[in-house]
Amino acid sequence: MTEGQPEAAYTAGRPVSVWTSLHYFNIYRLIVASVFLLAVAFYPRTSGLGSQSLSQFVWTGLAYWLLAIFFFGAQTRLRLGFNTLLTLQVTADILAIALLMYASGGEKSGLAVMLLVVLAGAGLVGQGRLTLFFAALATLAVLIEQGLRVIEFGADPADFVQAGILCIGFFATAVSARLLARRVIANEQLARQRGIDLANQLSVSERVIRDMQDGVMVVDLKEKVRQWNPQAEMLLRVRAPVQPDLASFSVVLAEQYRIYKGDARERIASLRVPGSGALLRARFVLAGESGDVLIYIEDMGRIQQQAQQIKLAALGRLTANIAHEIRNPLSAISHAAELLREEKRIEGQARLSRIINDNAQRLERLVRDVLELGRRDRTSQEPVRLTGFLESCLEEMAMHERIDPTVFALAVEADTVLLFDRTHLNQVLWNLLSNALRYCSGGSGAIRIEVRNMATSGRTELHIIDDGAGIDEEAQGKIFEPFFTTHGKGTGLGLYIARELCEANDAELEWIDNAPGAHFRIIGRNQQWQENRNVGDQRD
Repeated sequence: MTEGQPEAAYTAGRPVSVWTSLHYFNIYRLIVASVFLLAVAFYPRTSGLGSQSLSQFVWTGLAYWLLAIFFFGAQTRLRLGFNTLLTLQVTADILAIALLMYASGGEKSGLAVMLLVVLAGAGLVGQGRLTLFFAALATLAVLIEQGLRVIEFGADPADFVQAGILCIGFFATAVSARLLARRVIANEQLARQRGIDLANQLSVSERVIRDMQDGVMVVDLKEKVRQWNPQAEMLLRVRAPVQPDLASFSVVLAEQYRIYKGDARERIASLRVPGSGALLRARFVLAGESGDVLIYIEDMGRIQQQAQQIKLAALGRLTANIAHEIRNPLSAISHAAELLREEKRIEGQARLSRIINDNAQRLERLVRDVLELGRRDRTSQEPVRLTGFLESCLEEMAMHERIDPTVFALAVEADTVLLFDRTHLNQVLWNLLSNALRYCSGGSGAIRIEVRNMATSGRTELHIIDDGAGIDEEAQGKIFEPFFTTHGKGTGLGLYIARELCEANDAELEWIDNAPGAHFRIIGRNQQWQENRNVGDQRD
């Protein structure tokens, strides 16, 4: 027999709560039998029990006590149906109490009341029509006991009237117990169904909140954070403790919460994340009568990006068409400039052809960058091992720009992985490194590339820092805007395209500060994040 079979027999066809009730019924039976035996053991004459036949009472009580012990083991070890086991137990109860009544002087001993308790318990536990059968069985036992007393001891026949009234009480108790049990069954089924519905609703709600792009927090009156989703941690750039308060997430957010607390109206506040400087919008909403407050945290940068993308959508389609139209005459201009340079008929012709060729190449880069915007959503993410990838990328950059490879200082942990489209990552790094080369000192270690593996959060950070003059305060808010450039030959699309490609790969590109040169950071997902996500899906 396997370990799971007794449990299956224990609950087969019935809810666990019904078997639990039967277990308590067994405890009641054992207590009653023990009380009977103790009463006749310590008070054999004054208790009134066994007044007709003390020996019969003792042997019956002992047998009843042994049956109670047997039923304890029968419930878990014998493979009996619920109704069969209940019928055996109640029949034993009725027979034992009837014999104890006979040995104690009949219904005048008061033991007949115990039959009412047995019938009521059987009705609540059994929850079926067997209750009426048990009432009939108890009636038959009482009438037989009274008949034997009249025959053997010459009892007054008028006692049958009291016995009959008692039997009516048996059926009244049985019917009442059955009606009450029916209501108990209905309430239990309703409670069980509502529990299932509530569990499903909670599961769906937790999954929806977990996958929301906005952060969500539930805070009580004592500023204890009862629930939060991973997005809240990511937006606030914190790792919450086991039992956090609001200040452990954000001191500024806690101050805004104290201002809102007690106000039934919705409140909106803005805050900046220390370190990254990201602008967030917090919305405080009263959750209910308990006083808990829902805090929705939105990334204003993302909202501004969405608004900008909507504005640029139509412009993007237009510029893509224009780019295709420009490319054909651009090729003709470049070809004509080459022919003009080969003829060399007039003085200064070489300089003019170089000007034409330089501007044609600039237009070609602009067209290429505009067309690249249309391919941002064609991603094929894969685990990219950064050690070999970055070494290859820096080597290629050094050969292309004809510089000393020692300009780059690489610090990366072994086996660090980033989930990214390999082609997109190469283009993003090429844009960032090209800008760093343009403004750095050019000495050894002028450009630092650092990789930090955030194992707990499932994120990988890629930092690119140069030792140049940094970004002017006036230009800091515009560096990711399209067509904004501080370089005479630039198109103004390099950083904008780099950020778009990062977002297409579920990553972030942001400027941190001047340290003293420009410090850019790419935050992407790694394999640990994917494993955590898979574990969460399996739990759901």
